[in-house]
Amino acid sequence: MATPGKEKKRVLLQYSWLCKENNQSSAWGVGGKRLREYLRIVKQNPFPVWGTGKKRGDTIKIAELSPPVSHNPLLSVPLSSLKMALLAMHSWRWAAAAAAFEKRRHSAILIRPLVSVSGSGLQWRLQLGALGTARAYQVLQVWPLIEKRTCWHGHAGGGLHTDPKEGLKDVDTRKIIKAMLSYVWPKDRPDLRARVAISLGFLGGAKAMNIVVPFMFKYAVDSLNQMSGNMLNLSDAPNTVATMATAVLIGYGVSRAGAAFFNEVRNAVFGKVAQNSIRRIAKNVFLHLHNLDLGFHLSRQTGALSKAIDRGTRGISFVLSALVFNLLPIMFEVMLVSSVLYYKCGAQFALVTLGTLGTYTAFTVAVTRWRTRFRIEMNKADNDAGNAAIDSLLNYETVKYFNNERYEAQRYDGYLKTYETASLKSTSTLAMLNFGQSAIFSVGLTAIMVLASQGIVAGTLTVGDLVMVNGLLFQLSLPLNFLGTVYRETRQALIDMNTLFTLLKVDTRIKDKVMASPLQITPQTATVAFDNVHFEYIEGQKVLSGISFEVPAGKKVAIVGGSGSGKSTIVRLLFRFYEPQKGSIYLAGQNIQDVSLESLRRAVGVVPQDAVLFHNTIYYNLLYGNINASPEEVYAVAKLAGLHDAILRMPHGYDTQVGERGLKLSGGEKQRVAIARAILKDPPVILYDEATSSLDSITEETILGAMKDVVKHRTSIFIAHRLSTVVDADEIIVLDQGKVAERGTHHGLLANPHSIYSEMWHTQSSRLQNHDNTKWEAKKENISKEEERKKLQEEIVNSVKGCGNCSC
Repeated sequence: MATPGKEKKRVLLQYSWLCKENNQSSAWGVGGKRLREYLRIVKQNPFPVWGTGKKRGDTIKIAELSPPVSHNPLLSVPLSSLKMALLAMHSWRWAAAAAAFEKRRHSAILIRPLVSVSGSGLQWRLQLGALGTARAYQVLQVWPLIEKRTCWHGHAGGGLHTDPKEGLKDVDTRKIIKAMLSYVWPKDRPDLRARVAISLGFLGGAKAMNIVVPFMFKYAVDSLNQMSGNMLNLSDAPNTVATMATAVLIGYGVSRAGAAFFNEVRNAVFGKVAQNSIRRIAKNVFLHLHNLDLGFHLSRQTGALSKAIDRGTRGISFVLSALVFNLLPIMFEVMLVSSVLYYKCGAQFALVTLGTLGTYTAFTVAVTRWRTRFRIEMNKADNDAGNAAIDSLLNYETVKYFNNERYEAQRYDGYLKTYETASLKSTSTLAMLNFGQSAIFSVGLTAIMVLASQGIVAGTLTVGDLVMVNGLLFQLSLPLNFLGTVYRETRQALIDMNTLFTLLKVDTRIKDKVMASPLQITPQTATVAFDNVHFEYIEGQKVLSGISFEVPAGKKVAIVGGSGSGKSTIVRLLFRFYEPQKGSIYLAGQNIQDVSLESLRRAVGVVPQDAVLFHNTIYYNLLYGNINASPEEVYAVAKLAGLHDAILRMPHGYDTQVGERGLKLSGGEKQRVAIARAILKDPPVILYDEATSSLDSITEETILGAMKDVVKHRTSIFIAHRLSTVVDADEIIVLDQGKVAERGTHHGLLANPHSIYSEMWHTQSSRLQNHDNTKWEAKKENISKEEERKKLQEEIVNSVKGCGNCSC
């Protein structure tokens, strides 16, 4: 009997078994692999698709393999449960097959054995006949489920850019702080720099007043205790003592009030600086997001991004105040207090103070860093929850259609539960942090009090010194407690701000050249030319392969082809959402890469397939085509697009709200708004990207009539799926597999019955005819039923009249 080892050199396919049990050996000795076992099917000449015929390459033959236990005609594969499997297949040549399997870039083919399943689905048996006969092989039949992918365009590929694994890189904390301080001390705003300087002056005054307060306590106590051997003995010179003590106490009150005054004035002066910084950062991020290329926006999640930006802007205010008015001032105050204690009380007091503060700070930093991961988990869960909520609400109708309200709520609750778990961890560790901080400070304060008491007993210190030391340490306790909070919140705010500043570091690949000149164009010179343009979204997956064509100024050219042929990519390349890997695109005889993006996009108008409107009034959405247009111009383009009368019939006319993404308007009305605002832009070139593909035939015909008036004397390119919409085009370009397959007029292309265009035309015409026939048959059936009903009614009436008996 032949053994499988002789055939393993000719492996063609890789077949994956889904198996739950990991303690069973397969028939080919690959047991012990959990969830996956491989059957290697052998054949010398591979072909992309197999059937059940006898033609070479139409069948897959399984080489005879020995079962694991005994040599019998049954080949048993033990499985815990029988499942359908996917066969990894390629339609590539055999030379590239090995690499193809490794990269897993393949189509899916469902394979079904023409064999019986025995038992309760635990064994899959392949009946093998005798050796050397035709029945020694079992034929497997396969069905292609997904055709091999030949293109990766924006819609089909999910908007992947060249490197789908490219992600946002985190920004170093020091760079974030440096960038943020540039907003606090802007070079172009001397008024803001003056406010910062004044604020720092008030800050210094407040800290000086804080240090004076304990000294006032010391002098007050010493004034009340002038008898050195008898503590708090007030028997001598009571009036003098009372007068001095009262003056010192008044000074104490003035110092505290002065410190509070300086702090509040500082906050008021610095408030404008902080708010201005927040506004400028948020504006720059927003503007930068709009300047990023299309690839970024096709892969982003709006809900998560919105959450991250919101948290980041809220964190800016805190970090600004913390850095300028808390962290640095606390360090200054600590050094000042330590110096006072050293000169007034001795080195021991300073060392204990610095040791306590150092331990306190180290403990706070260490625990806060440990707790950071819980904040990151909270942010991720918060992003996921926000994205799920926004995505679900935007697809409200879809949720209702499939009755999945409970599913969406459960999915949202799952993210909230993750957030809850991370939040509980953060809360419990915060309690541990607060207790540890209090314990460290209490130990340090106790040590200082013991040293002060020993000094009083030894006569080197007074009771006032004890009060002063206690006051200075308690003076530090508030900023120290705040130091823990500031550091913790600053770390969390920096985490929140990381995404914000990371976005600012994302560089767009589509940008102006240095000293790019504006596009010089008029309607008479608005020619569009593609010269040997090659383009691919993902390396190795061609979308356009050497496209070349020219659209004369003022002409209407249509681009048609099957799905994935590269039609919409042409629009994106002309608008410079992407750059071709090879070749050039010219507008009015100028290379679009040599002109400024602003002037290029001002010269090109686009009517997209999916007209998404802003959640605002109809007037606002129309005006968006040219924000400087007058109301009369807005009304004029609405009339030209056949929208004016419909707007006037609405409850609030032009002030009617269109709803989220324009959902309150019909598909035809949204497309008319898109056409109208493209007209209002008044560009020399207009692109229609399958603008009527989602509309019914009657609405489409009406809108096409409006388009004819719009495109007069303008260069227009129609990307079309329905060929009936472009029969009047001056030229029709047919794309196939990223190349120009055919070009000519409608009648010229139909003259060749074997052309791609002719085939597409007849296919669509037959569908339309069948649809019309179906409607006519239904209409005839209704007419027939109505005639029968009338005839029966007449017969009943006549029979009653002919009776002659009124009692009938």
